[in-house]
Amino acid sequence: MMTAQPSTPAELLAQSGKVRHVLTLTPFYPVAGDDARGCFVAEPLPWLEPLGVTNSVIAVQPFYQGSVQPAPAAVSANWSRFFSPPGNFGLPVAGAFLFASILPNVRRLHRGNALHVIHAHSALPCGHATMLLGRELQIPFVVTVHGLDAFFTNQVRGYAGKWAERVARMVYRSAARVICVSEKVRDEVLKGMPSLANTVVVHNGVDTGLFAPAKEVRIAGPILSVGNLIPIKGHELLLRAFAAIHEQFPEISLEIVGDGPELSRLRELAASLAVAGKIRFLGRQTRSQVAEAMRRCTLFALPSRYEALGCVYLEAMAAEKPVIGCRGQGIEEVVQNGWNGSLMFPEDMAALRDALVELLQDPRLRQRIGMAARATILENFTLAHQAARLAHVYRECHA
Repeated sequence: MMTAQPSTPAELLAQSGKVRHVLTLTPFYPVAGDDARGCFVAEPLPWLEPLGVTNSVIAVQPFYQGSVQPAPAAVSANWSRFFSPPGNFGLPVAGAFLFASILPNVRRLHRGNALHVIHAHSALPCGHATMLLGRELQIPFVVTVHGLDAFFTNQVRGYAGKWAERVARMVYRSAARVICVSEKVRDEVLKGMPSLANTVVVHNGVDTGLFAPAKEVRIAGPILSVGNLIPIKGHELLLRAFAAIHEQFPEISLEIVGDGPELSRLRELAASLAVAGKIRFLGRQTRSQVAEAMRRCTLFALPSRYEALGCVYLEAMAAEKPVIGCRGQGIEEVVQNGWNGSLMFPEDMAALRDALVELLQDPRLRQRIGMAARATILENFTLAHQAARLAHVYRECHA
């Protein structure tokens, strides 16, 4: 088990000279109409340039999902579509098809500008394809695990799930480093492979220029929540807690950014709780719109019960807002309850209600927690910190 050292970009500049060219292979990258898709992959890349690390990006999509229109990004991606059987049951073999489809292009890239490390995002399909590329071209590779379903046993069921698990284990064993976005994720990887010795934690970083405090403090901004509208995010719990306090704080509304299959049910729940007029479902928003929503809100709440880390918490903290999250999730590694945010146990409606009341009734407490929250981000969770740690990992793999 390995831990990335908290080096600064300046300290890494002299160390990372050997690693000049990294190929990033990812299914997550910004597209037209959704610049938040894969922003956690795209946004750190420009910060690697001052460290002497140039990235070439291949973003991939199965053929059955159709073509995409790329969104502008500081590091543009070459998009590649590949054959894969539709649905999650195709995941165990998708990496092999992806490898075959991109190998000629990667060979040409490598001949023109030698690759030193290949960085895959998620074990399937990109990690599997990268493992095969690494063997073919004799290049070390790393793989980032972004979610808690490290072995795909929740995502894929039956025989295909067991096959996916075997392939994921093979990828993790073969990687020079398995990068986990939190200790929570590393724990999940090590539960399945206790003897794995190549794991390292690199937390995601925040663009603290985009996610910055408001210049003027609003007296009664809304409660804000940002996340896909799926059951594990806890929006139903938040609506019920909001309904329990809205008469005590009649000036406060609730804004929910995100889209998903729960939208209709959540709208119906808001109506049944007699708070529909106080809740705005804003749908999918751009990065700049989310940043503006965080600046205008009073506090941020996402009582998610299945969160590898949760970039939205970090972004709200960077905007100097108190955040409410759940214990037992990746965000517990960042938030100290009562100091730079609030933590509750999942599904604890009373605790969520009490946390909302405590913060809403005390502006000075919100200010103190918000300032501590931004200080936490500036000290350890910026994009510069993330890039420095990635450069450190790349250098170790190429040494």
